[in-house]
Amino acid sequence: MHPNALKRERRALLREREDRIRDLGGLVFEMFRRDRFRVELVTERCADLLALEERLEETDSLLAAASQRGGPRCACGAPLAWNSHFCGNCGRPVGPQPVVACARCGSPLPADARFCGSCGSAVELPRDLPEDTQADPAPKEPAEV
Repeated sequence: MHPNALKRERRALLREREDRIRDLGGLVFEMFRRDRFRVELVTERCADLLALEERLEETDSLLAAASQRGGPRCACGAPLAWNSHFCGNCGRPVGPQPVVACARCGSPLPADARFCGSCGSAVELPRDLPEDTQADPAPKEPAEV
C-alpha cells in the first residue's frame, strides 16, 4: 500500500478511535446515572475498540517500514514518484525496462514516435498489435477504369 494511503487510513482510524472512546465514556456514565449497568455491552464496545487499536498498530508498523526504505531514487539521486516510468528530474527510464525505448540505443521515447530523437533510427512497433494499428497504410492508388 502506498505511504500516503496508509497515512490517510491512520488519520481516519485515529478519528474513529477518539469517537469510540468518547462514546464509551458517555455510555458508562449513562449506565451509572440510571443505575442499569450492562457488563456485556461495555465488554462488546471495548472489544471493538481493541480491534481498532490493533489495526492502528499494524498501520503504524507499515508506515515505519515504508519510511525506513526511504523510497526509490533515480541514478541521478532524485526521488521517484510512485508508479512512475521516467525520472521527473532527468527523464531516465525507471525500472528494469522502460515503457517505450529505442531498440538501438535504449533512449526513452514518446509512445507515438516513429524515429528516435537520440540516434535517429526508425522505431519498430510491437508485433503483438493488430495490423490496422501498427502503421498508417499507404494510400491506395485509384484503379484506372
